[in-house]
Amino acid sequence: MQFQKKILSIQKNMYNFALMLTANRCDAEDLLQETTLRVLDNQEKYVDNINFKGWVLTIMRNIFINNYRKVLRSQVIIDQTEDISHLNLFPDSKFDSPEESLTIKEITFTINRLNDELKIPFSLFMAGYKYNEISAKLELPLGTIKSRIFFARKELQKNLKDMRYYN
Repeated sequence: MQFQKKILSIQKNMYNFALMLTANRCDAEDLLQETTLRVLDNQEKYVDNINFKGWVLTIMRNIFINNYRKVLRSQVIIDQTEDISHLNLFPDSKFDSPEESLTIKEITFTINRLNDELKIPFSLFMAGYKYNEISAKLELPLGTIKSRIFFARKELQKNLKDMRYYN
């Protein structure tokens, strides 16, 4: 009963974090529900001396990343034709026109424009590595890695916003 009270007490924090990850209310609610169920199913794995909120939000982040990867895998299209005009898009594809598909190109271009100090940790993080794994791999302090990933996100947001403004 104590465990359920803990999870209920942080529902608002969980929803806000889910909203930050998904940027969509419906998706945030789904992520919140999925995380709550996963936490309740795995309550025996929780150790009392660990930060409960941090543990739950880490589970939520991992669920979000795994779901995002599933979506990406399902959208991969391998086309062997050399003429791009023969590219067949699926009806449920988010890209109804070449103008809309430019978004992925913009994001990739903007990521590649980051300096290596920001691009490398950010790319590793987006590939699914945890902060401590990136820290060990790059032989940099954990705080430095977290800062660089944060600054990479801010730089990307600014550059993509600027790019939208000028297009």
